[in-house]
Amino acid sequence: MKSLSIAALLLAAASAPAMADTLVDNIQGESVDRQGHVTRFTGIWIDDDGKVKQLLDRKDKRPRTDFAVDGKGAVVIPGLIDSHLHIMELGFGALTLDLTDTRSLAEAQAKIREYAAKYPDRKWIIGRGWNQEVWGLGRFPTAAELDAAVSDRPVLLSRVDGHAQWANSAALAAAGITAQTADPAGGRIERLSGSRAPAGVLVDNAQDLAAKVVPAPRPDDYDLALAKAQEILLKRGVTAAADMGTTIEAWQSMRRAGDAGWLRVRVMAYAFGVPAMELIAGPGPTPWLYADKLHMGGVKLYMDGALGSRGAWLKAPYADDPKNTGLPLMSGTQLRNLMSRAALDKFQVAVHAIGDAANAEVLGAVEELSETYKGDRRWRIEHAQIVDPADIARFGRNGVIASMQPVHQTSDRLMAEARLGPNRLAGAYAWRSIAATGAPLAFGSDAPVEAPDPFAGMAAAISRTGPDGQPFGGWFPGETVGREAALAGYTSQGAYAGFAESRFGELKPGMRADFVVIDRDPLLATPQDIRQTRVLQTWVGGERVYQEGGEVSPGPGR
Repeated sequence: MKSLSIAALLLAAASAPAMADTLVDNIQGESVDRQGHVTRFTGIWIDDDGKVKQLLDRKDKRPRTDFAVDGKGAVVIPGLIDSHLHIMELGFGALTLDLTDTRSLAEAQAKIREYAAKYPDRKWIIGRGWNQEVWGLGRFPTAAELDAAVSDRPVLLSRVDGHAQWANSAALAAAGITAQTADPAGGRIERLSGSRAPAGVLVDNAQDLAAKVVPAPRPDDYDLALAKAQEILLKRGVTAAADMGTTIEAWQSMRRAGDAGWLRVRVMAYAFGVPAMELIAGPGPTPWLYADKLHMGGVKLYMDGALGSRGAWLKAPYADDPKNTGLPLMSGTQLRNLMSRAALDKFQVAVHAIGDAANAEVLGAVEELSETYKGDRRWRIEHAQIVDPADIARFGRNGVIASMQPVHQTSDRLMAEARLGPNRLAGAYAWRSIAATGAPLAFGSDAPVEAPDPFAGMAAAISRTGPDGQPFGGWFPGETVGREAALAGYTSQGAYAGFAESRFGELKPGMRADFVVIDRDPLLATPQDIRQTRVLQTWVGGERVYQEGGEVSPGPGR
């Protein structure tokens, strides 16, 4: 990665001057509030501070401004908000070995072998994106199968969901993982059949055994990853994101970007656990920094693992693994202690919960703690993928924000059917049912698990079908949401989920002028057409930072 530079990644495109009185006119503008009400306009008057001064209708007199931009009749929507992703993992994933496009074990082995040959001086081969379900393997891959690709140095590859790692024999040896190594709490070392010898896959907390011996990225590596992630997001029209699991190293990179003037995407940071929360933010949430570009207001906790690695904690055993109910990563007491510690200093709490047992545990903790911690807490559950129908009403009682990722449903439906069986799917990816309780829905991608593509998410949310149009009529179509709700999930609801609704998320006077110029109307287009949406321009704070055919604007000094 040292041969690359941030400047090479972020070549400047033609952009409207920042901090100038600007009129963006001749557009088909639409903004949706949290109740689904749509405001339409044909022009945006932006003030010198990069905020919306006035939305103009066709009949309104146009002001004289320093700069004017002709939108040529294009559709304009608020800047899109991804309410759950991992910024540094997205950047590093794009800069290291990526297996997300592989469709078989043999294809993955060939790509790993090719990558290792291309980088003979790298002491470790690091990457991500493998998925044994897509490969049709019916099991986890093994260290021996990874050795067949690369055996002369350690290889450590994260599963697509980040909840398991595939290690070769050299990596297992470097980490000291042997038949005598015990499974850590909240983790599992996959074993060879009939023995305790490690098979090559480490699930959930067992990943820490190998991660601790991998050489850590340097500060300039973090800066490069951040720059790459910003480039990816802005090209997709994502102007703000909730970074779930911010470390001190990532935070410092974001601060360097803000100090140097090249932080473009607005980051709502949620610390990677309570220790990181205390180290980064101290006695309470940080201020909003760099003109509302960076804020740490919460903490991310983990209750369980993922469905793909059978780490999601279920109330009943897996249909395809009858002896396994998944992995709670902490006890109920530990969860409540950590939530209480964060709430005491007014940090927002976001808890990863995928299985129905995990969701029930978190909902119970919220109910108990809400009696002590009054006021507007906005407790969040991240993913909420599998919920017992009996527990759905509990989301609404305490206004628990369901931070969900629509594309997970289309990617995982066949796996979910296999993991749960046909009789336990009623509460799976239950967007409409949860919203009907009054609980806010905030949508995201979980990038790099999925591509950070809000338009693919909107299409999934309104249709419950994948890019191939399957299944016909949608998977449990009663759980679709309306188009306005889908757009709100990526704009106004996303801002509300991060306590940012007074700053961005809608286009209206006084709000940051974050918007995306696109080639079609998501409130009218078919799901398939929405997936094909082209982002023509991306604006943040009244400044055009991306234009189709160009690169992301690097900002001052970069």
